[in-house]
Parts: sequence; structure tokens; C-alpha cells
Amino acid sequence: MPVYRVCVAYLLREHEGRTQVLLGRKKRGLGAGHWVGLGGKLEPGEGVEEAVVREIVEESGVEVLPSDLDRRGDLLYLFPHRESWSQRSTVFVVTAWRGEPAESDELVPRWFDLDDLPLDEMWDDASRWLPGVLAGGRVARTFVFAADLATVASDAPLPAGHAGP
Repeated sequence: MPVYRVCVAYLLREHEGRTQVLLGRKKRGLGAGHWVGLGGKLEPGEGVEEAVVREIVEESGVEVLPSDLDRRGDLLYLFPHRESWSQRSTVFVVTAWRGEPAESDELVPRWFDLDDLPLDEMWDDASRWLPGVLAGGRVARTFVFAADLATVASDAPLPAGHAGP
């Protein structure tokens, strides 16, 4: 079964001397109820930069230029017990945009201090890579989820040929 392509972005700002990240409480679909970054599936013929710019505006009303995207890595999510959920995600960090985040039919946005991420209300893999990426790092990992479809059973470096465009 082919793995579908997705993209995710984390908007960072300085607020009252603290660095904050914008997350959204997902209202529906895969991951409903979780705090997530902004993003989603690529449309046919769309590149990851085009897709993440489109997804950010659809989900939050915020406008980002492709030149403001800082690509921080790639993730491969494998769900052996529900293969249709398997996906390859490209991760971006953004520090410049126009507009103020607003609720959409997809999610409810909220700013979190980097030292107060709601990791217990995010996908299980987030604690293993997100703090490092938000602190300036990069990621290239494969996460295999267990039969409960929520717990990471294993993680490893991303296999050669899975990173990049």
C-alpha cells in the first residue's frame, strides 16, 4: 500500500520574553482531539511547500510565504495494523507570517510556551522529536505504531531514500 504524503508546520513567536509555538486542537478526522501542528495531505501535483502554505491558511487564516518556511526534516509513520494511516510527513518551522491565527472548521489554535508543550495530548511520537526541532534541531525518523494505533512501538532513523522532496 502506498504511503500518502503530508506536511506539518510549527509557527514560533517571541511573546513576553518566552518562545511560543502555535498548535491546534484537531476537531475532526485522524487525530481528532489531539494538539497538532498546522498541516495536512498534499493535493495531486502539489509540492510540500505549496501544500503547507495552503494548509496553514485553511486551518488558521495565517498567510505564510514559501520563502519563510524552514524545512526541519522528514518523518515516516507506519501503522501496520491500519496501513491506510501510514504517511510520510515533511516538517517545517515558521517564524514570519501575516495575520492572527483564528479557529477554523479543522482546528482551534492556541499558543504554548516551549517549556509547556501539551505532549500528553499529542501523538505519542511528538515527545521524541518535537522539542528538539522547536529548539532549532532537525529530524529524520521512522515511527511504527502498535496495534492500539496510538502508542509508538518502535522508532529508528529514516531509511535512505525517504528524506528529501
